[in-house]
Amino acid sequence: MARGKKYREAYAKVDREKEYSPAEAIKLIKETRVAGFPESVELHIRTGLNVRHADEQLRGTLALPHGLGKEVTIAVFAKGDKAREAEEAGADYVGAEELAKRVEEDNWTDFDIAIATPDMMPVVGKLGRVLGPQGKMPNPKVGTVTMDVAKAVEESKAGKVEYRTDRSAIVHLTLGKADFDEKALLENYAAVLDEILKARPSAAKGRYLRTITVANTMGPGIRVDPSRTRDIVDDLREAAEEEQAAVA
Repeated sequence: MARGKKYREAYAKVDREKEYSPAEAIKLIKETRVAGFPESVELHIRTGLNVRHADEQLRGTLALPHGLGKEVTIAVFAKGDKAREAEEAGADYVGAEELAKRVEEDNWTDFDIAIATPDMMPVVGKLGRVLGPQGKMPNPKVGTVTMDVAKAVEESKAGKVEYRTDRSAIVHLTLGKADFDEKALLENYAAVLDEILKARPSAAKGRYLRTITVANTMGPGIRVDPSRTRDIVDDLREAAEEEQAAVA
């Protein structure tokens, strides 16, 4: 595949044999922007998990300190008072059977996150064919099947994101936008890695974090040294604690 001049220039800035520190990698992200608009910054973590085993799968949610830098669109499947709560909390689409029918018949998925009350799951459960492949199926394990729809909507709008391993045991996430400052991207990175380390399945064997790569959506991949993960997490946590202590 032929690449444009800007991509080739960005690619030339990256040492393909090197695993950068998190701070170095984020700095390179800023230097390897290709598009004329703020691209998303992607994070790809290849784990050593055997995802064919149920007890070696990762799935959960976390709140990014600086959000994603974009407006998150939310669909809520609910009725009555819960539907009103969802609307008041800022949900973009709210409905029950009629909303589910739109998804099922029109393959409509113009939203980032789907939330449902438990009583709606017999209806929403039929949408797995459409929502499942896109990772948008509501799930109680990640808080998107809940009676507290207002809280779920507010957290999602504030930057709460879902993560999970795919069939190749890789976790794919967005860290924010390329026009975020380096500190914000680094703190989002640390929040993700802190969560992934905490969520390590007890059944996991061998090397847990195999490779870590960051990249702008249209830019070259930049390898990050997995052995430096704990250092950056601890450093940023200590810095945050010091800032809080200073304010107090």
